[in-house]
Amino acid sequence: MFKHDVRILLVEDHPFQLMATQCLLNSYGFHQLTSAYDAESALRLMQQAKMPFEILLCDQCLPDLQGLELIDRASRQGLIQKAIILSSLTLNELDELKNQASERGLPLLGYLTKPLNHWDLKTLLICA
Repeated sequence: MFKHDVRILLVEDHPFQLMATQCLLNSYGFHQLTSAYDAESALRLMQQAKMPFEILLCDQCLPDLQGLELIDRASRQGLIQKAIILSSLTLNELDELKNQASERGLPLLGYLTKPLNHWDLKTLLICA
């Protein structure tokens, strides 16, 4: 596939989804991956990083904070450049989240429904 030096933070509370997404990203040549199981850990990793993550891939339904709120906090603190929401919500609910992100000026590239479609993921990452 293609190789990238893009620094990605993947936040996913389901171990299988986390592992599957990591494998998919690796197969596309993305190897600078950092992962977290919840928003608190993700924020800590972002604050400790020497530079902002280029992409935050974030589950919307995390145990400690909604994904859109994590994106908001990270963006306002300059900890990320772009974000993608991962979720099993309905398309209408995801469209509403995308509208909220736009209204708030958040750097949301889009959303991906679970289970992830590898073509959709690849397309969003190329756009990033």
